[in-house]
Amino acid sequence: MLLVGLTGGIGSGKTEVARRLAALGAVIVDADAIAREVVEPGTSGLDQVVAAFGPGVLTADGRLDRDRVAAVVFTDPDARARLNAIVHPLVRARTAELVIAAADADPHAVVVNDVPLLVETGLAAAGHYDAIVVVAADPATQRRRLVEQRGMAPADADARIAAQAPLADKLAVADYVVRNDGDLDALDAQVEQVWAHLAARAGRTMRA
Repeated sequence: MLLVGLTGGIGSGKTEVARRLAALGAVIVDADAIAREVVEPGTSGLDQVVAAFGPGVLTADGRLDRDRVAAVVFTDPDARARLNAIVHPLVRARTAELVIAAADADPHAVVVNDVPLLVETGLAAAGHYDAIVVVAADPATQRRRLVEQRGMAPADADARIAAQAPLADKLAVADYVVRNDGDLDALDAQVEQVWAHLAARAGRTMRA
């Protein structure tokens, strides 16, 4: 098994890269999806978040109001640290379970951990991954995508970008860089090249 960390700033197009890697044969372990899973109603994760931030973070049906939480933590570093201290250990534990399952199913699996905060959480520096792929886009491109595609106010987009590690910090830990300021054809070509390297390192036989 080859364990790969995939990261990139918000609006960089990391989700598009993950989708393409999955189509090529990678097993994707999505940290964002797991982060939602571990705070579903009835979980200890949700209980801990409510204890830390109060019942006001819940919707009328008892689910976590992610927009309300985001509005708090992206403008308050202390609040963000409290939330991360709850959610990150739960995400790591669930991720480990999924990675083990993938390795058991295929000893030559390329398991891609899609982790937006890979650099911020220190996982990149810990030597946890066999390879790290960084999806890179200029801050201006990120901002435009957040405003045009996600409907964010420009100030909110700037705050989200500023809350993450600078691109230079991500590039410093990268084994492979996918530049994503251009069109999808350019993205496809880069992802296919990266996949060829990853598959070879995992000992996979490339599909025709």
